[in-house]
Amino acid sequence: MVYAVVRVRGTVNIKPDIKHTLRLLRLTRANHCILVNENKNYKGMLQVVKDYTTWGELNSDVLSELIVLRGNLKGDVKITEAHVKASTSYENIKQLAEAIVEGGFNYNELPSVKPIFRLTPPKKGYGGIKRSFKNGGALGYRGSEINKLIKKML
Repeated sequence: MVYAVVRVRGTVNIKPDIKHTLRLLRLTRANHCILVNENKNYKGMLQVVKDYTTWGELNSDVLSELIVLRGNLKGDVKITEAHVKASTSYENIKQLAEAIVEGGFNYNELPSVKPIFRLTPPKKGYGGIKRSFKNGGALGYRGSEINKLIKKML
């Protein structure tokens, strides 16, 4: 299982330990997204930054669209089918996305890939960046609803 983590809030008045954890996750700016595997270490990090990020389980369709539209290699070159076929054992981006979601491949293992996705702010907004998702806001764990948010941000 892979989580998509999106930074929602900015950098003003953040406690140092939260700032450090966001830096370790490579979430340096608002509207940046990363992919992390589901394990104990990442779950603890996500609990530390829960007031500044939102996360949930990503499905393969949204992930393949995310890689095509926002995935970059070093030098700001888009990820193409040819690059995926040449550098991995997968034939296309769709198969790569399915393998990443199932846990068989790590996105950061692609040669010369940038680990973050720079997204635009969501259409019609987040709906409140000071409350948790369960209370009608945008922060914290949101499960499969992360797919709708990422589609709004593409």
